[in-house]
Amino acid sequence: MFLYHKPVMVGEVMEILDVTADDLCIDATLGMGGHTEAILRRLGTNGRVIGIDKDDNAIAIAGERIADERTVIVKEDFANMRTVIRGLGYDGVDKILLDLGLCMGQIRDMERGFSFDSDYRLDMRINRDLPLTAHQVVNTFREEKLREIILTYGQESRYGAIAKAIVTQRRDKRIDTCRELAEIVAGQYRGGRGKIHPATKTFQALRVFVNDEIGTLVRTLDACPDLLRSNGRLCVISYNSLEDRAVKTFLRQRQDAGQFKTLTKKPLTPNPLEVRENPSSRSAKLRGGIKL
Repeated sequence: MFLYHKPVMVGEVMEILDVTADDLCIDATLGMGGHTEAILRRLGTNGRVIGIDKDDNAIAIAGERIADERTVIVKEDFANMRTVIRGLGYDGVDKILLDLGLCMGQIRDMERGFSFDSDYRLDMRINRDLPLTAHQVVNTFREEKLREIILTYGQESRYGAIAKAIVTQRRDKRIDTCRELAEIVAGQYRGGRGKIHPATKTFQALRVFVNDEIGTLVRTLDACPDLLRSNGRLCVISYNSLEDRAVKTFLRQRQDAGQFKTLTKKPLTPNPLEVRENPSSRSAKLRGGIKL
């Protein structure tokens, strides 16, 4: 599975993190381990990487991919980095990486319920221990709440029509699969679909809501100043404007407070060659800062 997963903007990440031989690093979104592999190449024998992820499949693959005694892999939400670090006996770290995108393996695993083409039950939980699924949201939430979710977390201009179509459809038949939901959304784009699948923003909205992605990100960023040692570095890759805005706001506020220096005046983006070779990287935005 990891053969077709390419870590995004590896060169730019390494430049922002500026990993040195003895660093203690956190790859807080381990995924399939691509960025951790790059970090390990910069570390010496005394350097360490703590890899954190809440997806059992990703952890299993990363564990197989990274057989390195300098790495500790922990199943946990990255919002709980503080607990992880303290539990391992450390009082702080030198580098923190957050890559907020889904692995292609998660998207292409049809049983996970992320793909437009999946005939499996709607799910969209990154951590399958979470109680709420996209299936429950789509089939039980009131139309007003669906409108709010699709607009707020997907920034979908046709949020009203899509929410109404979902509620209308479920009166006759429950919406069980990703493909069924994608077809309902696509039906609101009769004037043309463009290059991006018409259900992209609605699926994003449901995934972000089900996994509380923005709330988790804000809590995680707020913990970083206490976790990073002096001159420690933070690097964040986001994939939508909600995430990027949260990162930008955090760095600006912390810089104004004299805690951080922003290393990226504007977000870094993938070069054209990377986008051509890895189209899923096209929306990536990278921001970084250094703790003062």
